Amino acid sequence: MKVFVTGATGYIGGSVAKVLIDAGHTVYGLVRNPDKINALKELGIDPVLGTLDDTEVLARYAEQSDAVIHTADSDHRLAVETFISALRGSGKPFLHTSGSSVVGDDARGDAVSEQIYDEETPFTPMDTREDRVAINNQVRRAGIDDAVRSVVIVPSMIYGEALGLPTDSDQLPQIIRKSREVGAGVHVGKGVNRWSNVHIRDLAQLYLLALTKAPSASYFFAENGEESYGDIAIAVSKALGFGGKTVSWSAEDAIAELGDWARFAIASNSRVRAVHARNLLGWKPAEESLLDWIEIHLK
Repeated sequence: MKVFVTGATGYIGGSVAKVLIDAGHTVYGLVRNPDKINALKELGIDPVLGTLDDTEVLARYAEQSDAVIHTADSDHRLAVETFISALRGSGKPFLHTSGSSVVGDDARGDAVSEQIYDEETPFTPMDTREDRVAINNQVRRAGIDDAVRSVVIVPSMIYGEALGLPTDSDQLPQIIRKSREVGAGVHVGKGVNRWSNVHIRDLAQLYLLALTKAPSASYFFAENGEESYGDIAIAVSKALGFGGKTVSWSAEDAIAELGDWARFAIASNSRVRAVHARNLLGWKPAEESLLDWIEIHLK
């Protein structure tokens, strides 16, 4: 199968592209920076120079590919609409990447939510995630109205080494960076807020399964466990040689340094269960847990 992947130099996109290639698929990878073209070629990816605003490029490669996997920007409505338009009536798979912060809250690290979501649980998104949820719904509707086999994949906190070009995920690296800076494991507020998590290898395998098996208009959380940010801070502290010492990072200071991203990414609760991925696709996560990964790999 010929698959057009956006974000091919990124953490998710590069990892998904590598798994696709290993499975025998041909991958066209969208890349903004021409300096990374040769590196993509070395991975076996056919580079496509352009950005998500280059609608003619997106449409052309969507039309000449057997499937599109969009990992570059969950909030880029123009790209999503371009892909839906290009794929309309084709029945081709269109996999769109979201994130489980869509069910996040404004806990600011000080409260643990008892609410656990599966794919069928109704929710009202935070103000910062309303547009993302609207895009998710637009993708799913394309699976009903536009004869596109549309799929929304919703990863939780991702960890593990990238399978493509060297790059990092979002949440855990920020905690590690700040912990190194202050000499102790860091959590926002009380650190009791909990997030589900998933290893990048397991996540990439979910994309591979969804490409061939997912029903149209489907929606998949991706997780294999959950932890509180307080326990993550302890694990990071021990791995970095700080003896388990932790400190609280106030929500106000975290937001001032990292922007509103801190509020929904490291200060919120996002507790999800990947029921559909396991039951509909037979997804079986097999990699080490988040805390085990920190203990083994973070030095």
